[in-house]
Amino acid sequence: MINIAVMGYGTVGSGVVEVLRINKDLIKTRAGEEINVKYVLDLRKFPGDPVEKLIIHDFKQIVEDPEIEIVVEVMGGIEPAYTFVKESLMAGKSAVTSNKALVAKHGTELLAIAKEKGVNFLFEASVGGGIPIIRNLISCLTADEIEEVTGILNGTTNYMMTKMFYEGADYAEVLKEAQDKGYAERNPEADVEGHDACRKIAILSSIVSGQQVDFEDIYTEGITKITKEDMMYAKEMSMTIKLLASAKKQENKICAIVSPVLLGQEHPLYSVNDVFNAVFVHGNMLGDAMFYGSGAGKLPTASAVVADIIDAVKHKDENVMAFWTEEKLELLPLADTKKRYFVRIKGNEEQIKNNLENAFGKISLVKVKGLTDEFGFITEELSEAVYEKAAAKFPEILHMIRVEG
Repeated sequence: MINIAVMGYGTVGSGVVEVLRINKDLIKTRAGEEINVKYVLDLRKFPGDPVEKLIIHDFKQIVEDPEIEIVVEVMGGIEPAYTFVKESLMAGKSAVTSNKALVAKHGTELLAIAKEKGVNFLFEASVGGGIPIIRNLISCLTADEIEEVTGILNGTTNYMMTKMFYEGADYAEVLKEAQDKGYAERNPEADVEGHDACRKIAILSSIVSGQQVDFEDIYTEGITKITKEDMMYAKEMSMTIKLLASAKKQENKICAIVSPVLLGQEHPLYSVNDVFNAVFVHGNMLGDAMFYGSGAGKLPTASAVVADIIDAVKHKDENVMAFWTEEKLELLPLADTKKRYFVRIKGNEEQIKNNLENAFGKISLVKVKGLTDEFGFITEELSEAVYEKAAAKFPEILHMIRVEG
């Protein structure tokens, strides 16, 4: 029997205990041993809940108990999660987490400690919730050079963008609805400003490159400036707008970016709607692959955590999770990345088209019925530096959105 401790009995923590209870026999068969929750660490009490008899309030009981072989961190945030996980690994216990902030900030260090101690630090649920993207990247796609990983990695913003696109609602309206439904926090900054997706693509970038990618180095732009007028233009062009987190090889370097992007109907992420997540992967041998599913939620995330627990049991005497080195990866500067751009601008297209083409090169004009005194245009492929230099000549520009494909 393997004894584990679950740190945090919130949404995900209670889900982990539930999955272990409901699928107890199946999990025992697949792990090869029975998995027993000996402790649940939480500051609160849970009268009437069967877990109450397992509740403890002092982390020392976990780290000093030789019977605990695996620690499950589902508390969230950096502290005390970082300290607890680090001390657990130092004590020779494997650790499993769903905490993307922890992995993005301290993953390199924690992986190194786990390797040194001959245990494992596992974090499948930190990216994509219940979607098994990390396990596939490190085990199923190891024969490929991964040239692109692009995903819709935040269910809150995808829900909001879907509502804005199909219902013509504005940003403030859909944010309030998302909060009322529990999809968005009262303080939604981590989601709507792209920070959540940024941490996730930093983790995936580190895995596919084999080197440390710091989330602070990734250009990140959220959805707060997206308007219903932007969605009207998208419909006119038979496109949609999604918040994408992407790591793509350009000029033998990786370009990592989080931003709203216009997608055509042929793009595999075009039809990923509501709170669902999806990750598109391109390998030099495999070609294209898609991973789709519930990116958050109690039981999908808990399922991924329990899968890591089973993996830790099966490999309790060996380290199998040394994903990337401590050497920092130098990302391709944003200014050097190339793409097309959709631009909304005030004015009359006939009067200023020549000036625009002198600055941006050849453009395609877009008009939307009902929107007067403005129009849109799409550039050909340009570097960000060239685009910024050209855009600086036109204070009439209302908004720019990058175009994929």
